[in-house]
Amino acid sequence: MIKKTRKPKWFLKNLENTFKLFRTKLNKNNFESVNLFFQDESRFGLITKQKRVITAKGVKPIAKYKHSYQSKWLWGSFSPITGESFCMLTDTVCKDFFIEYLRDLSACNPLELKIVIIDNAAFHSTKDVKLPDNIILLPIPAYCPELNPAEKVWQYLKSKIAMKIYDTLDILESKIEHLVYQMDNKTIKSITGYEFYLKSFYNVFNV
Repeated sequence: MIKKTRKPKWFLKNLENTFKLFRTKLNKNNFESVNLFFQDESRFGLITKQKRVITAKGVKPIAKYKHSYQSKWLWGSFSPITGESFCMLTDTVCKDFFIEYLRDLSACNPLELKIVIIDNAAFHSTKDVKLPDNIILLPIPAYCPELNPAEKVWQYLKSKIAMKIYDTLDILESKIEHLVYQMDNKTIKSITGYEFYLKSFYNVFNV
């Protein structure tokens, strides 16, 4: 337990200094702008997601339920600075998809330096991969999902599909795409705008 509490404290304490190191790359490569993103993946399946509902006292809620193992994976990056998002749907998760995702993210506004907060999933390892010049990956400490606000975005999206039946993956995929496009910049900023990230970012990058 002691190790788990020290890691996030160390990460947060050094966050501003870490951003200062990244600012050197910003100046050296003459990027036009810099942005911060929180990246993560989450499974969305045909199995009915349940949630708490309000009923009369003593009345047990009844709802339709579908049990299925078919699913899709939603990859997403969400910016607390601009409210922008970048998402991709796949059938599974793997390192090749992660590299493809980063390349596509890089190509979206290539003159923007993107600092991407990620977790420690095994397929996030890029030791033997040359990253795009405008992508910097910043892993959070292990076992600290609370440091990645993208987790809150998944909660928000899954609350919108809870208690509903989706007959096919195509129908579910269409619903997910609709929800992603429906999220405006203000919503994303409100979900992901953790003060300690914003304070450190703005202290270093005067944007």
